[in-house]
Amino acid sequence: MLSGAGGVGKSQLAASLARQLRDQEHTPGAGLDVLVWARATSPDQIITAYAEAAGQLHLAGVDREDEGGAARLFMRWLAATRRRWLVVLDDLTDPLPLEEWWPDSGAGNGWVLATTRREDAQLSGQGRTLVRLGLYTRDEASAYLRRRLTDAGHAHLHDADWAGELADELGDLPLALGHAAAYLINTRRTMADYLTLLRDTSSRLGDLLPTSADTEGYGQPVTASLLLSLEAVDQADTTHLARPLLQLASLMDPLGHPTAAWTTLTALGYLRTTRPPQRRWLRRSHPAVTEDEVRSALESLRTYALIAQDTATAPIRMHALTARAVRETIPSGMLPAMARTAADGILSLWPRHDHEERELAAALRANTVHLDELTRPALWQPEVHLCIYLVSSSLTDAGLYQQAVEHDERTARHSNDILGPDNPDTLSARNNLAVSYSDAGRVQDALDLSERVLADCERVLGDGHPETLSARNNLAVSYSAAGRVQDALDLCARVLVDCERVLGADHLETLSARHNLAVFYSDAGRVQDALDLCERVLTDYERVLGADHPETLSARHNLANSYSAAGRVQDALDLSARVLADCERVLGDGHPETLAARHNLANSYSAAGRVQDALDLSARVLADCERVLGADHPETLSARNNLASSYSDAGRVQDALDLCERVLTDRERVLGADHPDTLSARNNLASSYSAAGRVQDALDLCERVLTDYERVLGADHPDTLSARHNLANSYGDAGRVQDALNLRERVLTDYERVLGADHPDTLTARNNLASSYSAAGRVQDALNLRERVLTDRERVLGADHPDTLTARNNLASARDAAPAIQPPDTAAPATVADRQPPSNAAE
Repeated sequence: MLSGAGGVGKSQLAASLARQLRDQEHTPGAGLDVLVWARATSPDQIITAYAEAAGQLHLAGVDREDEGGAARLFMRWLAATRRRWLVVLDDLTDPLPLEEWWPDSGAGNGWVLATTRREDAQLSGQGRTLVRLGLYTRDEASAYLRRRLTDAGHAHLHDADWAGELADELGDLPLALGHAAAYLINTRRTMADYLTLLRDTSSRLGDLLPTSADTEGYGQPVTASLLLSLEAVDQADTTHLARPLLQLASLMDPLGHPTAAWTTLTALGYLRTTRPPQRRWLRRSHPAVTEDEVRSALESLRTYALIAQDTATAPIRMHALTARAVRETIPSGMLPAMARTAADGILSLWPRHDHEERELAAALRANTVHLDELTRPALWQPEVHLCIYLVSSSLTDAGLYQQAVEHDERTARHSNDILGPDNPDTLSARNNLAVSYSDAGRVQDALDLSERVLADCERVLGDGHPETLSARNNLAVSYSAAGRVQDALDLCARVLVDCERVLGADHLETLSARHNLAVFYSDAGRVQDALDLCERVLTDYERVLGADHPETLSARHNLANSYSAAGRVQDALDLSARVLADCERVLGDGHPETLAARHNLANSYSAAGRVQDALDLSARVLADCERVLGADHPETLSARNNLASSYSDAGRVQDALDLCERVLTDRERVLGADHPDTLSARNNLASSYSAAGRVQDALDLCERVLTDYERVLGADHPDTLSARHNLANSYGDAGRVQDALNLRERVLTDYERVLGADHPDTLTARNNLASSYSAAGRVQDALNLRERVLTDRERVLGADHPDTLTARNNLASARDAAPAIQPPDTAAPATVADRQPPSNAAE
């Protein structure tokens, strides 16, 4: 028993076997004496074929007026004869004839071969073997096309670059590939031209795979072959739902869609309208549809191989050409209602949080895109169906930023063409595109589009419309990404006030604005403000969205950054470790948010003095970012910058210098010369010059960096203080002792005022001022300050932190240099002066 869907070549395989057996007639003990080929779509066809065979064999007692009797006589002859025979029952659609009209092989010298689209259990009973035939493999499909075109003398029509795509478009179906190859031969079209026609949904299969192209002997057009069993389904289907369900399924992704889409209230309501009406009292009405009836109708479609389904609840699959043939039977006036019914089914299944059901979300995205492509503009009128927008947010949640950009570009283009440029849905689509540009690291594209979208929203919708607030919030984010720190801060503060007034304190847009404001406080160097607001944001997200929502993970991530900026090293390390574990569990190992969490943990290791752990993790983060986000994404540049810092911490001076030079070049090209991240890269390169002993290069660059920071970020920004600190170090390296001392005194005062007395950067500034005192011969001042530095570091960082060990070593050197221990005319031993950690090391 050969079983398989229409077009896989069941009849061709049976015919090939019959020819092989026939051609062995001159081989002793082989060959065929009798071959009967019976169409088996109904019992009458089998009876007629058997009766005709009985007549040709001139069996005794045959009555030409009694086909049934003649057929039974033929079956008795088959069971008794010693002659070799083969009976082929082609396209068996009804299992019932198996019991009455399946011949007995008798002496064992005969065979029965049936072909069917069904897979019923009874087909394999009583010693029968069910052999399932599938599609060509991709290699088999490509090899067939090459051989078919070459044998016809048109090898030049075979194009290896297009053959795979053609096989994919035809679903590797042998029947379709045979017709397509003949079409190419007959018309001399290239594969590329044929694919263009095939992908044009306005073209009909009957034109592209015509009967005249049936050179392999399939005996019927592709469309007829694919839908041959639909009539049998209609006859067997007592629910009258199989055909409308098949039409709905033909609009979905051939690779699979959830069965539950057709048992939703919307789907059941639509299916009810497709049923023949019944008269009740004085009116006609459509009987209600139950879930059991839907399952029964789907079972009929599975039985006749019009759909494929591994289990009753597994995704429903349909061969792409079968789906296309079915769609060509849908009246055009019914398509919009069917499309929105299918979209409603998709929408009703969409998980509340994509990360909780990733495979389902991916399947729903694919089905939405496929449905829209087939039925546009049905999902766009009278308004855009929500599932179109859910694809965008779902791709973003999955970290598929480039795919989100591509989807949002198409959405914005279609919305503009169908609804017009000022339609609110078009504005929303463009707003989403701006966000996707930002996520993908296309900073300038995001900024330009965000400014245009906000202006259009204010003009069309008004200043306080929720979509306008969203556009303003997104523009603030774009300002931040472009390094316009104060613009981002000012605009976000306004957005938050507006959102709280218009939408309420717990609305998701309000939480987003509050979250962004906390980040912008950090960018602006307002460390405590950022920390306070980050703690509130995390509490809000945990209460409103739950502990594992991606937005909550992001808030926890930013709180860890705030702890780090505030000098709470251990708190930052502990929370960063938790965030990474949460992201790996909830979002997956390769999600961009997981990469960012791993990035921050590496920075926390560095701040905690775990140099090798920081280096190992930084190297992994960079490799992951380059693979997932691309070499020029801002997050990748940040990862490259932090790996350079880890090289420096590990004493790999030349590696750090080489990478710093590359980071600066990349950031100047991608972000611009005045972007804060570019200034950070310039600052870090100056530090690397210093570490490599290139004193004058370091000094020249430090002076430029400080001027840039004061101009771009302001005199009191923490990164500006860091640049001032590094310039003081360069003065010291250059032997400009008094300049170094004067600047370090200012730096310490600034740090104590801006960051607090116990911030790690303040402790470093205090340590380096002690070095300047020592270099200036102020031995006692150096000794007193060294003692305080050690006490502070033991209390703040712990006794075993590398910086604490440095402070202990420096204090010992200072005591050795004190007048009571060492004569004044003896040169004091060199002390270790901490270098300010490179600005923005924890990006």
